[in-house]
Amino acid sequence: MNDDFQEIARKACNADKIFHIEDIQSLWSGYGMIARYGLHGGEHETVVIKHVKLPGKKDHPRGWNSDRSHKRKVRSYHVESSWYRKWSERCDESCRVPRCYALKEGKDEFLMVFEDLDASGFPRRFDSVSMSEMVVCLRWLANFHATYMGETPDQLWKVGTYWHLDTRPDELAVLKDAPLKAAAGVIDRRLRKSRFQTLVHGDAKLANFCFSHDGQAVAAVDFQYVGGGCGMKDVAYFIGSCLRESECERHEGRLLETYFKELEAALSDRSSDIDFAALEQEWRALYHLAWTDFHRFVKGWSPGHWKIHGYSERIAHEVVAQLNGATA
Repeated sequence: MNDDFQEIARKACNADKIFHIEDIQSLWSGYGMIARYGLHGGEHETVVIKHVKLPGKKDHPRGWNSDRSHKRKVRSYHVESSWYRKWSERCDESCRVPRCYALKEGKDEFLMVFEDLDASGFPRRFDSVSMSEMVVCLRWLANFHATYMGETPDQLWKVGTYWHLDTRPDELAVLKDAPLKAAAGVIDRRLRKSRFQTLVHGDAKLANFCFSHDGQAVAAVDFQYVGGGCGMKDVAYFIGSCLRESECERHEGRLLETYFKELEAALSDRSSDIDFAALEQEWRALYHLAWTDFHRFVKGWSPGHWKIHGYSERIAHEVVAQLNGATA
């Protein structure tokens, strides 16, 4: 990280000195680093800095190195900066996100200085979760969706999620599942035109949730793909990031019941006048479409991915058959 950016971070935290502690993780395709820094004499002992440095040579782990892919990533960092600049302060403890202390956008670099969630009581990351821990994340999603219900995604992605169809024509072009490929546009339009829209996190996988010591509270990170959409896109994607094939089948009903119960409570807490019964009816009907929308992307992007299993194939087959029946 260049000296100017370190100085920006130091001043933002009113510190006398800033120093590197550890690298946390590299950003996708070599676009930078997330690292923990220590502070002397400031308001905080540590901060987490996301430093994006656009590479001269593009190096995608799965070979998707097109100019479109590069532009999508660059746009995602502008979106994330806008999210923290304009939107994130509306998230309360029910949908906790890290506080942002400084933002800087340069010609080929981005700097984001964040609260260290580990130090704030969210130090745990899980590769697998219990049902109770999934409920905690679904509660976060419900409160997030309730907070931004009906909002227009200004300076964010018009359509949230990193896999939405407009930004993924290359993956669609190589998709070998002809019926799914033919139905992709219809599925996308159904999700876009749902009556009830909110902001979706856009990458609400398990890895982006930071858990408290007891696992009963979470904060979420990584808002590069936040934007407008039906909340089922986050819910389906999150559940798919946690569960294997047999578990998806077994727990789908219970998890959806949990999410909608939490969403109803979250909207009530915010004195929303939304017709919840109508919202639930619409979104339940869109859950399998949202699942199939992501399945379409994965099947084109990485045909051997572990998420392409019997449950997903069956859901996609049923969705496509229903759509074909509706248009016959």
